[in-house]
Amino acid sequence: MARYGMALDYKNCINCKACEVACKEENGVQLGADKHRIWVGVKDVDGLWPNINIASSTFEPSQCQQCENAPCQEVCPTQATHYAEGGIVMVDADKCILCSYCMEACPYDARYVKEDTMTVDKCTFCSDTRLLRGETTTACQATCPTKVRTFGDLDDPNSEISQLLSHREHRTLKTHLGTKPKLFYLL
Repeated sequence: MARYGMALDYKNCINCKACEVACKEENGVQLGADKHRIWVGVKDVDGLWPNINIASSTFEPSQCQQCENAPCQEVCPTQATHYAEGGIVMVDADKCILCSYCMEACPYDARYVKEDTMTVDKCTFCSDTRLLRGETTTACQATCPTKVRTFGDLDDPNSEISQLLSHREHRTLKTHLGTKPKLFYLL
C-alpha cells in the first residue's frame, strides 16, 4: 500500500498562483477564496507597501501537511476526519457536524469551512478526484510552471519523491509537535 507525500522546492516558487487556481478548479472552490486547500505565503518582504522589493521575498507554498499523527483526527468526535488509503487525512462531509475542533487542533491552519456544504474541508492530495480517476499526481503539481511540487509514494524507493528526498536536504514544519508531516520543504 502507498503512503503519499509531497516535496516542495519552494525556492522555485514565483507566486504565479497557478497551483491555487488549479486546485480550486479541481475541487469546486471559489476563486479568490483565501487559504482554501492550498495557498502561497509570502515571507521576508523588504520595504513597505507600495514600495516593496519583491526580489527579496520568499514564497512558501502550503496546505494540509497530511500528518501521520494528525491532531485534527484525534479530536474529531464523529470520526469525520479519518485516514484513508495512502495515509491521506480526509474529511467525510456526511459525518462532519461543523464543531470546528479539527480547525482549532490543526497547528498549520490548513482547514476551512466549505460554504456550500457547511462542513470543514482541506487538501486531500486530490485523492477523491484525480487519484480516484487513475491519475498519478495532484492538480497543483500538474500545473506548476516552475516544478515546485513533487507528489508520490514515500514507501516506493524508486518514486520521484523518494529519490528527491534521498538526495536533497529537506525540513518539515513544526517538527517539535510530533505530527510527522508528509509535506517536505526542500532546502
